[in-house]
Amino acid sequence: MTDPRRFKLIPVEKLTTEQRAVYDGIRSGPRSKMGNSSATSAGPLGGPFNAMLRSPEIGNIVQSLGGAIRFKSSLSNKLNEFAIIITARYWTANYEWHAHCKLAIDAGLDPAKAKDVAEHRRPANMDDDEAAIYDFSKELHEKKSVSDENFQRVVDRFGERGAFDLIACNGYYSLVSMILNVDKVPLPDGVPMPLK
Repeated sequence: MTDPRRFKLIPVEKLTTEQRAVYDGIRSGPRSKMGNSSATSAGPLGGPFNAMLRSPEIGNIVQSLGGAIRFKSSLSNKLNEFAIIITARYWTANYEWHAHCKLAIDAGLDPAKAKDVAEHRRPANMDDDEAAIYDFSKELHEKKSVSDENFQRVVDRFGERGAFDLIACNGYYSLVSMILNVDKVPLPDGVPMPLK
């Protein structure tokens, strides 16, 4: 099968010095310890990281920002991953969904809630934390802002830092979804498209 990526994979031996620094930073960072990350397999970087190599200075800032948003958020891993899949659904970013839905479930999100998000339904039986994350994230994507009510719910539950971390998560993963969609990053062989 022909690789549909617009930014073709760069063999490691063809990386420039600047690209190699980004590559090494991703390979030695927290993503390298994740079993399903495109940063763990040998050879060229996959996922959104391959495209980021085209602009090493910006790419390095973007990947560092992503590491902080993913691994240093004040939100729990479950809630952070929930916001990521809400963002992936908004952008119909199949690769992003594939990469993060399992992480959300492994972090404690009920698979039925992920299925509801995938099928454009407000998940049933969300706890108060999940509902605050869902309503804030969905409204932010759809209305490009949030109501005073949804803002205050998030601040009351997670503080101002939590509110900012949630905005950052939605924004960063929107950028990643754009990269993946524009690049046409394929799902692994044999994986069906999870989002319609």
